[in-house]
Amino acid sequence: KPNIVDQILRKRDLLVPIVIVLTVYTFAVTGEVRYSIPEEKTRGSFIGNIAKDLGLDDQRLKTGRAHIYTEGGTEYIELNVNKGLLVVKDRIDREQICERIIPCLLHFQIVLENPMEFHRVTIDIVDINDNNPSFTKKYIRLEISESSVPGALFSLPSAVDSDVGINTLKSYTLTPNDHFKLKMQAQSDAVDGGEPQRSGTVEINIIVLDANDNAPVFTEDIYKAAVLEDSSIGSVLIRVNATDADKDTNGYIKYFFSHVADNAQGIFEINPDSGEIKLIGQVDFENRKMYEMTVEAKDVGGLVSSSKVIIEVIDVNDNVPFINLMSVSNQISEDSLPGTVIAMINVQDKDSGKNGKVSCLVSQNIPFKLKSSLNNFYTLETDGFLDREKVSQYNITIVAKDEGQPPLSATHSITLQISDVNDNVPKFEKQHYTTYITENNAPGSSFFSVRAKDDDSDLNSRISYFIEERGISNISVSSFVSVNSDEGVLYAVRSFDFEQLSHFQVSVTAKDRGSPPLSSSVIIDIYVQDQNDNHPEILYPVLSKVSPVAEFIPRSADVGYLVTKVVAVDKDSGQNAWLSYKLVKPTDQTLFEVGLHNGEVRTLRQVMEKDSSKQRLAILVEDSGQPSRSATANVNVAITDNLAMAFTEFSDFAQERSDSDIRFYLVLALVIVSFIFIVFIIVLISLKLHRWRSNKLFNECSNRTLPVIPYYPPRYAEVGATGTLCHVYNYEVCLTTDSGKSEFKYVKPTAIKNNWFLYISACHASFGIVQSRLLF
Repeated sequence: KPNIVDQILRKRDLLVPIVIVLTVYTFAVTGEVRYSIPEEKTRGSFIGNIAKDLGLDDQRLKTGRAHIYTEGGTEYIELNVNKGLLVVKDRIDREQICERIIPCLLHFQIVLENPMEFHRVTIDIVDINDNNPSFTKKYIRLEISESSVPGALFSLPSAVDSDVGINTLKSYTLTPNDHFKLKMQAQSDAVDGGEPQRSGTVEINIIVLDANDNAPVFTEDIYKAAVLEDSSIGSVLIRVNATDADKDTNGYIKYFFSHVADNAQGIFEINPDSGEIKLIGQVDFENRKMYEMTVEAKDVGGLVSSSKVIIEVIDVNDNVPFINLMSVSNQISEDSLPGTVIAMINVQDKDSGKNGKVSCLVSQNIPFKLKSSLNNFYTLETDGFLDREKVSQYNITIVAKDEGQPPLSATHSITLQISDVNDNVPKFEKQHYTTYITENNAPGSSFFSVRAKDDDSDLNSRISYFIEERGISNISVSSFVSVNSDEGVLYAVRSFDFEQLSHFQVSVTAKDRGSPPLSSSVIIDIYVQDQNDNHPEILYPVLSKVSPVAEFIPRSADVGYLVTKVVAVDKDSGQNAWLSYKLVKPTDQTLFEVGLHNGEVRTLRQVMEKDSSKQRLAILVEDSGQPSRSATANVNVAITDNLAMAFTEFSDFAQERSDSDIRFYLVLALVIVSFIFIVFIIVLISLKLHRWRSNKLFNECSNRTLPVIPYYPPRYAEVGATGTLCHVYNYEVCLTTDSGKSEFKYVKPTAIKNNWFLYISACHASFGIVQSRLLF
């Protein structure tokens, strides 16, 4: 009870903690603690042990980053997190905070995080007698008619005491005199009731006037009016009226305010002639809901009467709701479960009634919802599962709307980032690829690339490529192709031969760098494309140097007679294996022809007597590749009706061919011997010149000491299927300065990592060394 609390506080400066346990909500355990303290306590004054009163561990205040959240205004209370104490932060003046409102309460919340919770705390500010009663004027001038009868009343202005309760005004006293005494009206005090008492004084000057025996009388003891807080300046609120029974000038009445509170100064104005009270300033329901004023009516003779005017301010919906974020997270993981708390929100509206009732909601079509925990307190939670790959950032708009007419609303946006988890497998553009590589390719050349996409971000989306190990004709696939782990580019490890391997498959795996990593594979069909790298091979006629093949036709052969058929094949495929046949250098161009595509040799006309009995045909077999390759088939044709004579003629023909071949080889041998002789002469002259120059250089550097600079040739890798390194030997040979006769000093072989090098160093010129190496 407030009166009991006041009595206790007057006797002892005690702090009374009152704990009221409220409801336990889904997101936090909430309680209410109430303390009472007198105003004007010094900074740092003890209020209460909030940790103990709430049943919290001191460490919980530190780990929960406990802090005070005030719904508005100045923060007067401070939280000592280390000790769990509430202390005074700033001077508390009850009159400044609450004016004459009883009780005077300060409300705030203790907010903790991890997990989020808050506790309501109420501080009851108890009044102390720290204000003197005061009059609005230091001097009062009273004009009193000489005809005033004993008991006549003269209105005096009321004194004001900002304190409340027993500390407010209690009584008035008047200095002793023979003519006047005080008569107090209801609720009119002079000296306050505090301990010690405080008082205020005013000097009254009384002017005795000529007789005016009738004072003005108001028609109402109390006038009441109402004004909307958004009323325009100049609006007439009420009209007060008083009458005077006197006539003439003694009956003329003037109206004026005798007492107006400080917070009403400059807001209302009274017409001294008509008694109309107008609005000349702005009223605000949220600052003050009612105004009380004392109006006096005074006639010319100085007789005065007074009446009270009460003006009530009616609230209108002129305040926009206010959204305050008590605690907020700017980032959550995409695997957060529904119901994860993102923010704690408090909404306020300074209006009253329906104008001050606020509903809160979030924008639609997003996986978030608002959940009300206490009046005007909300939690923003997830309302479904999140997927960063679909939406990586949400702009959550919170709308607070009151129930006024028309309703007012406010919005606040929260930008929430969704952090990535590795929940997406790398995906190739296709599930199966087909590519081609031309045979006889250069080892190490790229021929294809694959690309996988991972919808995750950062490390979760960084992809490495690998070739799954498998055999191709019992040979590891890594002997055929390799892949760039970062770019997915495929490289040929060896040179391919279409005639040996025309097709094989490779499986490439794409793996991300998440934890745990995710991967997927794709099959690539690799087809080796044929090149025209094979000459046509003639199967018939069979080439033989011992016994040339000959065809026999009778002289009576008709036109189109089939002499023979040239048969050839090509190991290449496709267009490279398409063969055509042409007749070149025939003995008689008018006698034979060859089929372009079938290789059939036929007669073009009848054989005549003048035709030679021995015919030699050269048939060119050519493929259709680019560039084309060809082979030549020689066919000997004997024209005769006598088979025995044909054999004799064919033998002569073969002998002539043999003699022709011998002459060809003799000419070729003569050319080669002549070329070798010329080369020998050139080399001999060069050696002579070189030896002469070397002797001259050796003589110049005979007095100089030259360093031996070792040289290690690079290691050579065999280009082939085995990949075996060649054995390389290293020898060091040094020439003396007078070694004109090519004297050498041999040093034993030196082994460097199982690779041997032959190293020869020779003195050459005045500053260099001739080096050479042999590779075995």
